[in-house]
Amino acid sequence: MSVYLGVDIGTSGTKTLAIDSSGKVLAQASASYPCYHPKALWSEQDPEDWWKATTKTIRQAVKRARAKAADVKALGLSGQMHGSVFLDRNDKVVRPALLWNDQRTAAECEEIEKLAGGRKKLVRMVANPALTGFTAPKILWLRNHEPKNFDKTVRILLPKDHIRYRLTGELATDVSDASGMLLLDVKNRRWSRPLLNKLQLDANLFATVYESEDVTGKLTPAIAKQLGLTTDCVVVGGAGDCAAGAIGNGIVRSGIVMTSLGTSGVVFVHSDTPQADPDGRLHTFCHAVRGKWHMMGVTLSAAGSFRWFADALCKADAAIAKKEKHDLFEELTAQAANVSPGAEGLFFLPYLSGERTPHADPLARGAFVGLTLAHSRAHMVRALLEGVTYSLRDCLQIVESLGVSAKQIRTTGGGAKSDFWRQLQADMFGKRVAEMASDEGPAYGVALLAAVGGGEYKNIVEAAKVTVQFTDECKPTAATRRYYDRGMPVYQGLYDSLKGNFARIAEL
Repeated sequence: MSVYLGVDIGTSGTKTLAIDSSGKVLAQASASYPCYHPKALWSEQDPEDWWKATTKTIRQAVKRARAKAADVKALGLSGQMHGSVFLDRNDKVVRPALLWNDQRTAAECEEIEKLAGGRKKLVRMVANPALTGFTAPKILWLRNHEPKNFDKTVRILLPKDHIRYRLTGELATDVSDASGMLLLDVKNRRWSRPLLNKLQLDANLFATVYESEDVTGKLTPAIAKQLGLTTDCVVVGGAGDCAAGAIGNGIVRSGIVMTSLGTSGVVFVHSDTPQADPDGRLHTFCHAVRGKWHMMGVTLSAAGSFRWFADALCKADAAIAKKEKHDLFEELTAQAANVSPGAEGLFFLPYLSGERTPHADPLARGAFVGLTLAHSRAHMVRALLEGVTYSLRDCLQIVESLGVSAKQIRTTGGGAKSDFWRQLQADMFGKRVAEMASDEGPAYGVALLAAVGGGEYKNIVEAAKVTVQFTDECKPTAATRRYYDRGMPVYQGLYDSLKGNFARIAEL
């Protein structure tokens, strides 16, 4: 038996998946860990937590798959993008990693654009503007605010690539994840020497860049023994979580769009050529498909908005649901389904962690707008889910404005398991929304990449064609679609109306 592992180092936890040569899921294992917020808008994690979760879940998944050590041929890595792991000359972590949703670097973003000669010149170099979540601003923040820690730093790795280094001893990254550092020449799939020079950053700080299906190394003897595997197990380049999730959903050709409803929300579209949004509202990154690219719009608080609502406002209900083994998300969405579209004039802005697409505004704040005495909790839940979906439609409209076709939506992530939310997407977008036969997320995508690296498939396009299927489609309801067409400009206008006050609120 040939077994391939996919490991996804996420924000809330790590998931390891074992598949066979046909793509069938044999077993999985998950382990969670905390996220720390030492100051408002800061977000950090301890890389040691990722490592413990990785080793634990690999051992569990292999055991549950009843695989022998020699059966495991290859391993693929995915992970939260943009995070920064700073290592000293002894390979020790200098400080906790700064994450993708950390918003402390607004000044550094301005510094990068100034050093690059302006936003347009920066976009020409790396296909994207400077955003607070990206890695490069975090590096400059360390240099500006913790110079002693910066001076100690000899290597800077992304989350999954730190795990790779500990597994294999190899300093490597892949083109899709590296694109999100704001230091990669995305068009040519290599580090941007001109930008590194302008930022006065040594290229030796960064790992070697590979394509996602390329083999980057093998397990070291010590790690192979620790995991119960062999040193013949190869580790492929892997992918950032968004590109990996897209691979797992078959987004490997034009015309199909993926939405992801995890902590953050993503609209992801394949592109055969590198197309950069001149206004910088979308990300243009290298895809995990060799020689291809993708565009991506991101809303920072998608299912994260629902989690906030449940944790902050439904604690008693959450305790009851846990005790009686009910699903609180299903209960609340069932209540929301009984509310008419538009929640009787109630809107929700999902900017709880600032916002990325289309506003690139770290100071943006969440809001319920239009509350009246007639509104109940069910109205608030419906408005929240609609607000997140309006935000994704914001992203999709930009994609389509660039001439990119979107014939079908394939949706993934925890929120995609909801029948209600899938239908809401179909109505909001006016598109068919497909439910995937297997929705295992980024771990499945990098397990497929591992199968390619292990020689099971010729390339990832072939692997996805053979293994990825969807079961059902939601079609838009005409009347509901027309309502959201009317509601969309109202939703968009709310940000414009409140933008000036967001800065004043931050000052307070």
